Amino acid sequence: MNLFKKVSVAAMAFAMVAGLAACGGSDTGSGGKEEPAGEPAETKTYSIATDTTFAPFEFQNEAGEYVGIDLDLLAAIAEDQGFIYELNPLGFNAAVQALEAGQADAVIAGMSINPERQEKFDFSDPYFDSGVVMGIAKSNEEIQGYEDLSGKTVAIKIGTEGAAFAESIKAEYGFTTVTFDDSSAMYMDVMSGNSAACFEDYPVIGYAITQGVELKMVTDMEQGSSYGFAVGKEKNTELLDMFNQGLANLKESGKYQEILDNYIQK
Repeated sequence: MNLFKKVSVAAMAFAMVAGLAACGGSDTGSGGKEEPAGEPAETKTYSIATDTTFAPFEFQNEAGEYVGIDLDLLAAIAEDQGFIYELNPLGFNAAVQALEAGQADAVIAGMSINPERQEKFDFSDPYFDSGVVMGIAKSNEEIQGYEDLSGKTVAIKIGTEGAAFAESIKAEYGFTTVTFDDSSAMYMDVMSGNSAACFEDYPVIGYAITQGVELKMVTDMEQGSSYGFAVGKEKNTELLDMFNQGLANLKESGKYQEILDNYIQK
């Protein structure tokens, strides 16, 4: 009897092993759910467009890498939320056009949240509050305020809050505007004397001056809009949600303030 029992147990064990081996060759798990065959689906990579020169928010360091408040925040949020992205430095105007045309999934470029843009894009929670100031050449002692711009040319950067503000007051103060695609070219035009002044976001021109750009600010900061991360209208809502959640996590952990302090000294 004992021998019979041993043989029976051995036979049952063999049958169970064979059965498990057969199950191992099947793609069907418990509950009848079928696992995907072949390689796993590729994780989506988001195309995120940005400006080229808008320090301290985005610019190239000495190694040629794109860095700045926007890009450090984006990298930290992507790590926090676990998404993958490809950065496309196109210039501000081109970045916005790419988003509108569906050639980019999002834009982060010191982009002011305003009603006109909200008709075309969905924005994240604000991640920075800015304002506009007027800058002139460091050696210029003639211009002290807007009233000194009468009959002169003012440099502005296409699509920015500074440009919108300059356009809103140019009739009142009698100046004309000339447009540029990037901040560096705009600054050079003022420093060379071709333009009497420029209008720029306070943290941007402030950072440029601390880095040796020969400009100075001569007006108080005008109230500006908040900056936001933008996606197409009713598109990439999952990316927008991840950005908002990641931003909240960074603020709670102190990482957000750490990034700001790395570029803007109070």
